[in-house]
Amino acid sequence: MATALVKGQNGALPAGPVTVAIRSAVAADIAALLVTAGGKVRSDADFVFFNQPQAPGVSLADGVLTVDPVRVPAEIAQVRVVLTLDDSSGRFGDHPAPVASVTGYEYVVDGLSSESVVIALELYRRGADWKVRAVGQGYAGGFADLVTDHGVSVDDEETAQPVVRSVPGEAKLSLEKRQKLDLRKREVATVLHTRQAGDVRARVVLVIDKTGSMAKQYQRKVVHRVVERMVPIAIQLDDDGTLEPYLYALKFAKLPEITVEHAERWCETFLHLNGEHGGIDYGALGARNEELPIIGEIISTLRPGGPPTLVLFFTDGGFARKREIAQLMRTAARLPAFWQFVGLGKANYGLLRSLDEMDGRVVDNAGFFALDDVDLVDDAELYARLLGEFPDWLRAARAAGVTG
Repeated sequence: MATALVKGQNGALPAGPVTVAIRSAVAADIAALLVTAGGKVRSDADFVFFNQPQAPGVSLADGVLTVDPVRVPAEIAQVRVVLTLDDSSGRFGDHPAPVASVTGYEYVVDGLSSESVVIALELYRRGADWKVRAVGQGYAGGFADLVTDHGVSVDDEETAQPVVRSVPGEAKLSLEKRQKLDLRKREVATVLHTRQAGDVRARVVLVIDKTGSMAKQYQRKVVHRVVERMVPIAIQLDDDGTLEPYLYALKFAKLPEITVEHAERWCETFLHLNGEHGGIDYGALGARNEELPIIGEIISTLRPGGPPTLVLFFTDGGFARKREIAQLMRTAARLPAFWQFVGLGKANYGLLRSLDEMDGRVVDNAGFFALDDVDLVDDAELYARLLGEFPDWLRAARAAGVTG
C-alpha cells in the first residue's frame, strides 16, 4: 500500500530504479527536468518529454517515467517531475486534483487553480541515498515559463531574468568590492528566482559557533569570509538588507546587525574567541557548545503565522543533547522559520545529518550540509546549497498556515 504524501513532505526512496506515473481526470502529459544544485539543466538534453524520451538515468515510455538513480550523473542534484495539461489554455483547478505516484508513495496534487503546468514531485539526492518530496508548485505562466526558468531553450521566448536587489549602503563600498558583491547578489537572486521565490522577503538570522574547536576557522579568518558571503543573501531577502547575528557557545550573545557597508568592520570587532570586544566578554560565553539556549532564544522571537525567517546556523558539530534538540526542532516546526545548518570543517555532525528524517513535524523545517573547506566552494554552489530547501519549506509552511 502506497504512503500518502502531503505538500512539502518527503520520504526515502528504495534502492534501485523507481517509476513515476500520474492519474488525471483530464488529458495531461508527464515530463522530467534533470537539474543541478543551482536548479538548472546542463543542456536541453536534460529535459525528458514525449519528443525526447531519454536522458541519463531517466526514461519515458507509455506515460511512465523510470528513474535509475545509479545512472543519473553525479552533477544532477534533482529530478523534477512535471505535469502539463494537453490543452494549454486549460486550468488544473477546473478538474479533480491529479495524483502523482512514485514507487511506494502517492501525492494528490491539490490546491491548484489557474495553472496548466505543475512540478508535482522532486526526486533528490540526500547523501548517498535518494528521496522524494511532494512539491505541487504550479506555473500559471505555462510551459514556456517553466522550462526557461530551468535553463531550457525555447524558440521565440526570452528567458526570464531574476530581479537583483540593492541597498543604499552598497554605494559606500570600493569599486572592487561592489563588483564582487554584485556577482554574489546575482547568484543569490538566480537561485531564488529558479525556485520561484524571487519576490520573497524574510528575516535572515546568522548563528556562528564560537567554541574552542573553531579556533583555526577564526585564526584563518574563514568565519570572516563566511559572514561576507552571507551579506548578499540578506540583501536579496531582508527588507532592510541586514543580517541579525548571534555568537554561541555555552551561552550566546546577540550582536549588532550586520550591514553591507560595515560588514568588514563588524567582523574585525566581533569575531573573536576570547577577550572583551565591543562590550562583550567572550570568555564568559564559554569554550564548548550548548545549542539549546541559542535555539530557544531564536524560537522566542517567532510568532505563529508570522513572516518567514531563514536561520543560517554555522557550526563544527558536537550537538550532544540530541533528544532535547530534536524535540525543540519539532516544536519549532510550528513556527515560521527554516533552519539551514552548515558544518564547517571535518567533524562528526551526528544529529545534524539526520534532521531531514526527523519525524513528528508539521513541515520539514531544517536542512544540513557539511563543507570540509568553505573556501573551495564557489558562490554558485554555496548559494544553491544554502537556499535550495528554503523555498520548498516556505511553500509547505504557507500551505500549513505556519507562516503568512
